[in-house]
Amino acid sequence: MKPYEMAIFDLDGVIVDTAKYHYLAWKELAGRLGFGFTPEQNERLKGVSRMRSLEILLETGGLSGRFSEKQMDAFAAEKNGRYIGYIQKIDQSEMLPGSRELLIRMRGRGIKTGLGSASKNTPLILERLGITRLFDVIIDGNRTTKAKPDPEVFLLAAEELHIPPGGCIVFEDAQAGIDAALAAGMTPIGVGRADVLTGAELYIGDLSQFEF
Repeated sequence: MKPYEMAIFDLDGVIVDTAKYHYLAWKELAGRLGFGFTPEQNERLKGVSRMRSLEILLETGGLSGRFSEKQMDAFAAEKNGRYIGYIQKIDQSEMLPGSRELLIRMRGRGIKTGLGSASKNTPLILERLGITRLFDVIIDGNRTTKAKPDPEVFLLAAEELHIPPGGCIVFEDAQAGIDAALAAGMTPIGVGRADVLTGAELYIGDLSQFEF
């Protein structure tokens, strides 16, 4: 792997496993709307924005195009309220293996660290985990207008620290994130299996397996 100046991390599924709480919140909304929602169907929601996730959910339930913009906003707010109720209770014990240690090691070696996530709840999650200070830059859904696989979130992180995209590696567990990293001209590291994620430079099971 070529030398790099900055490492950018996705949040859900890379630093912490909040994906299970997203799933529970979407499943509860689906149930209220009268249909089931399986973990397999939930895979399509990984790495995409809240509103796009809602569109996919309704498509899964055969309800596409049946609701007004106001209703869609209300559904999204309802789901987010359920999700926030779950993440208010998380703590450092829910960080994924090796995540805190890798961030500390990288910063100790002068490598810049960035957080690039579609989640608008990123500040709350980082606060609950006590790791906000471990990132030199944080770009989340509150600062972006385009969802992955658009590269905006990663390009903004690199731009803020004046680091060229070619000098960045990106840790991602979703195909949309891998594609976004490639579109940004960065080197993606897949946190997951090669038969599920395509296009990554390297595949690891979790951050404890990354050597540098």
